[in-house]
Amino acid sequence: MKVIVEADGGSRGNPGPAGYGVVVLSDDRGAVLAERKESIGRTTNNVAEYRGLIAGLTAAAELGATEVVVFMDSKLVVEQMSGRWRVKHPDLLELHREATQVARQFARVDYGWIPRAENLHADRLANEAMDGAQPASAPASPGWSGARGEPTRLMLLRHGQTELSVDRRYSGRGNPPLTELGRGQAAAAARHLGEKGGIDAILCSPLGRAQETAGAAAKALGLEVVVDDELIETDFGAWEGLTFSEAAQRDPELHSRWLRDTTVAPPGGESFDAVAERVRRARNRIVEEYAGSTVLVVSHVTPIKTMLRLALDGNAGILYRLHLDLASLSIAEFYPDGLASVRLVNQTSYL
Repeated sequence: MKVIVEADGGSRGNPGPAGYGVVVLSDDRGAVLAERKESIGRTTNNVAEYRGLIAGLTAAAELGATEVVVFMDSKLVVEQMSGRWRVKHPDLLELHREATQVARQFARVDYGWIPRAENLHADRLANEAMDGAQPASAPASPGWSGARGEPTRLMLLRHGQTELSVDRRYSGRGNPPLTELGRGQAAAAARHLGEKGGIDAILCSPLGRAQETAGAAAKALGLEVVVDDELIETDFGAWEGLTFSEAAQRDPELHSRWLRDTTVAPPGGESFDAVAERVRRARNRIVEEYAGSTVLVVSHVTPIKTMLRLALDGNAGILYRLHLDLASLSIAEFYPDGLASVRLVNQTSYL
């Protein structure tokens, strides 16, 4: 007998309260043969996904299946179980071995990735399991902020290196491609995000360097890239392509004021206050459209600093005090009640 297993796992907080959901279907999808769901305490998305897979394979075995086709929206688990990706994380090694052992009961097991939108039955069961483990009134991220509800998590990834960033030149609306090093940085970030998993959508700036970086992540995560024009870098106007010193020599008084006053714009360019306004619009739209999800935002240094400033509810001085390396990752969470928190700034350990 051949069956289809659809499995999903999730964690609210990653790590956080976690659960999995599984549905076993007949080969023609005409009948639901079994359902499984369970809260599994506090752990990560990837652990929950593996636990869901093991539960699905076990349920198929109990039904007497001889062949199984597994569909999951976790590209990490699908690729690892298919033997195309190595299992590196110690928390997943034992789970991978357990899943492999259960799979040996069948004459054949195939693994396939599906978008989250096509895995709704298992996703619903997983969310029901997590709902049962966490009272609706409890804060999803306990802490001093008092924020309540499930946050929208923004994984803020800066693009990789370009020729302009090599020489520390103003790089705004120009469109230089990634260098060879920049492509390597994008690939390293993509591997890290693919292993971490749990990302529901990818948004990026319309500029090529951001789209190249986002494309690498999309391939690792099995997601499509959505371009958001309001995530574009600052327009540096006449200073585009100049070094700091060259811009200061060209417009000494204006450049000096620009460094102190966020209402001041470069000649023919855009002020940091104008950037903040459009990034705020983007943030509001993302939080509304992707409520409770984890979204990878691939953008540039100023929009990412601005997102962090919004999360910190800080003044404009934060823009001058934050340092963000190329291809670095930061994380900000925005809650339904309007509060926010910053969980990570400028991670580069994967590079």
